[in-house]
Amino acid sequence: MKGFCSWHHCREVVRTKKKLLFISLLLLMVVAVTACSSTEQVKKQGTVELKLAHFFPSTHPAETQLIQPWAKAIEEATGGQVIVTSYPGETLLKADGIYDGVVSSVADLGLSCFSYTRGRFPVLEAFELPGVIYNNSKVASLVAWEGVKQINPKEIQDTKLMMVFTTGPGDLFTKVPVRSLQDLQGLDVRATGLSAKTLKALGANPVAMPQSEAYEALSKGVVKGNLGPVEVLQGWKNAEVTEYLTRTPFLYNTLFFITMNLDKWNSLSPENQEAIEEVNKKYFEEVAVGLWDKQNEAALKYAVQEKGMKEIKLSEEEANKWIAAVKPIQDEFVAGMNQKGLPGQQALDTVKALAEKYNKEYK
Repeated sequence: MKGFCSWHHCREVVRTKKKLLFISLLLLMVVAVTACSSTEQVKKQGTVELKLAHFFPSTHPAETQLIQPWAKAIEEATGGQVIVTSYPGETLLKADGIYDGVVSSVADLGLSCFSYTRGRFPVLEAFELPGVIYNNSKVASLVAWEGVKQINPKEIQDTKLMMVFTTGPGDLFTKVPVRSLQDLQGLDVRATGLSAKTLKALGANPVAMPQSEAYEALSKGVVKGNLGPVEVLQGWKNAEVTEYLTRTPFLYNTLFFITMNLDKWNSLSPENQEAIEEVNKKYFEEVAVGLWDKQNEAALKYAVQEKGMKEIKLSEEEANKWIAAVKPIQDEFVAGMNQKGLPGQQALDTVKALAEKYNKEYK
């Protein structure tokens, strides 16, 4: 009997221990789930989600090679605390309303062109003036970003600029050869804004229309040429409807910006601000500065080798004639800035000095 009681007692002890172990494990699970839930809640509360608006198609290199990898790098650099969501193709804001949309918090971030709202950025127009030679988009982008930071005009201080980069030089694509100013006289060439003013100063007849309409206008003979980055020869198929490419690295340059709402930027922790600045630096230097060069190089190869376009390079003497012809546009810019009390001459001098510096470095 004693043996039976001892065995029974042992069995009850084991059962009790199992119950206690089960309860302990259950309590540990509850604590772990609660802690995990709290951690996730804290993490969620600490996450800043930023909406970025731009006008490029979702398939454009500006989205696939710059914005998406840049956004991912920011998320990783901030430990998931800052998440950027891109809205390409004007799905959030129209191209000409992106900068002001960032100022007014419709978007937290924006990518667009300063020139889409001409007059809104008077000092920065210095970087798009004709008569300044840029060897490539890398040179033009380095000049623009360094110059903008040096001058730091009041017109851009209502947002936090992430970076500025450019298309770089634009060239003439024509149905007839243009080897001199004489060949350009009275020629109907598609151009808008400052480019139209530039062509008029050279004696051409600028015809205003968006880039999207240039192919049809060229194919029908409505215009005889187009002015823009070489990439339009392939991207917009201009190589199919033009025969000659005249290199004019002093006629055209367009500045793009990526900028952020100032209040949103100031709301970020100093650590996250520093992390984002490092990402900006990396992606400007490794991607943005050469983004258009890559497209231009591929398009040039396509146009010349596959489509048989003939490339024309102006002699130094001829190029100087063109540059002299557009100098009044620079003079007019400086005079206009003086009337407004803005640093026009300083801006132009900065552009020329930096262009000379970087053209020597990147030929």
